[in-house]
Amino acid sequence: MKGFIHSIESCGTVDGPGLRYVVFMQGCLLRCQYCHNADTWEIGKGKEMTVEEIITDLQTYLPFIQTSGGGITVSGGEPLLQIDFLIALFKECKQLGIHTTIDTSGGCYTTEASFQRKLEELLKYTDLILLDLKHIDEKKHRKLTGKTNTHILQFAKLLSEKRIPVWIRHVLVPTITDNQEDLRRLAAFIRTLNNVEKIEILPYHKLGVYKWKELGLAYPLEGIESPSEETVQMAYNILQGSTPLTS
Repeated sequence: MKGFIHSIESCGTVDGPGLRYVVFMQGCLLRCQYCHNADTWEIGKGKEMTVEEIITDLQTYLPFIQTSGGGITVSGGEPLLQIDFLIALFKECKQLGIHTTIDTSGGCYTTEASFQRKLEELLKYTDLILLDLKHIDEKKHRKLTGKTNTHILQFAKLLSEKRIPVWIRHVLVPTITDNQEDLRRLAAFIRTLNNVEKIEILPYHKLGVYKWKELGLAYPLEGIESPSEETVQMAYNILQGSTPLTS
């Protein structure tokens, strides 16, 4: 079983609890205007690696990772595009007692039967999902990412029904995702979920702009700066203030 891998970060600190071995998968269906990994978009590219190769490399860091309460996080791109590889990888991880996390937008979620069967299998070996909710408004989501958010919200509801622990992530982009009414709508949706352990606001940054230029792409958010600390706190207050998180 081989997967298309963009890159690996051996000791990540921001993608789940503790120190994380972070595997960035290649391929994504969304085209987020603020994406800092635009070089992961193309499907079928990247370095081909087997599950065994990743497990062997991961084990060299395992003493540090497990001491910290960490584990493995598979990010992207969109990891669920390579769901067969993910199932095989997480099966091996659970045999070694490794905490498993998926960082996903849910952008490739579908109710198609074969995907549902595979997702059901994958969730047996998944301890945590970092779910990136880009925008609650369907039209604004489509403008921001190129895709609807209908299936993404369905995915969030499914995870809630199955009680899969989730951390909600929201990238805060001035003038695009920081509207207070939109944030209140997002907060209301989050309150319908019974599996949310944490809410994270990710302030917009420009660290990936150079990748757009290297790819010959026009960066669509030229001129937009990072949000102020006050704006970030405002978003936290709205999303977390009246949201009962699971314990």
